[in-house]
Amino acid sequence: MREVIVRKGEPIDRALKRLKTKLDVEGILDEMRRRRAFETPMDERRRKARSAPKRNKVKWRFHNREEAPAMDAASIVTPVADTQA
Repeated sequence: MREVIVRKGEPIDRALKRLKTKLDVEGILDEMRRRRAFETPMDERRRKARSAPKRNKVKWRFHNREEAPAMDAASIVTPVADTQA
């Protein structure tokens, strides 16, 4: 069970907001809403399919990064000014 300790002089509504934020971050509220009623296997597949694109996009973005080649002194080409006029 999650808990939030109410600090001395802290309003109750602020402590409730901290508790709700903590529960939301951990996903407890979503799970509680989902378990409130029976979810058919088809509904479960639909729910997972709806959340899959976002999850896969984040995974792809962080796992498929191409690193830029390292720049060293030998690979830097300096332009030469044409002094003949």
